[in-house]
Amino acid sequence: MSGFEQVAWLPLCGGLAVVGVLLSWLVWRRRGAAAGLRGVAWSLIPIAAYLTGLIELIWQVVAAGVGWALRLVFSPVVWSGVAVAGLCAVLFLVSGVLRRRTSPEDRAVPSRESGEAPKQVTQGSRAGGEPSDDFAEIEEILRRRGIS
Repeated sequence: MSGFEQVAWLPLCGGLAVVGVLLSWLVWRRRGAAAGLRGVAWSLIPIAAYLTGLIELIWQVVAAGVGWALRLVFSPVVWSGVAVAGLCAVLFLVSGVLRRRTSPEDRAVPSRESGEAPKQVTQGSRAGGEPSDDFAEIEEILRRRGIS
């Protein structure tokens, strides 16, 4: 037997529940029924966890977490995995910075059918060479305010 089976869970959970109910009775007398009933509800959680099997599940989750942490600390293979994950994060962040610095003209891709380079788009014009209505309106507003 190892781990979970070595602990007498029913007496432990029952003892916690009994202590909790006794403390809840004291709270009930001092603070009223609402506080006492809330204490009883909290006190019955260990029994409910035992009867539904959650105690064993919690045990397995904690044991798995501790095992993973021990492997993380003592295994060079795991540390190399952490280093690769860190490298992935750095590369992702650098690619985002480089993508923001690249101009829209550099990002444009030539059309496959024609083999021509794409038309460059400037701030004051659209792809077809016609002035942008949005920018024309903004420029007019700025001119009226005396801002050039």
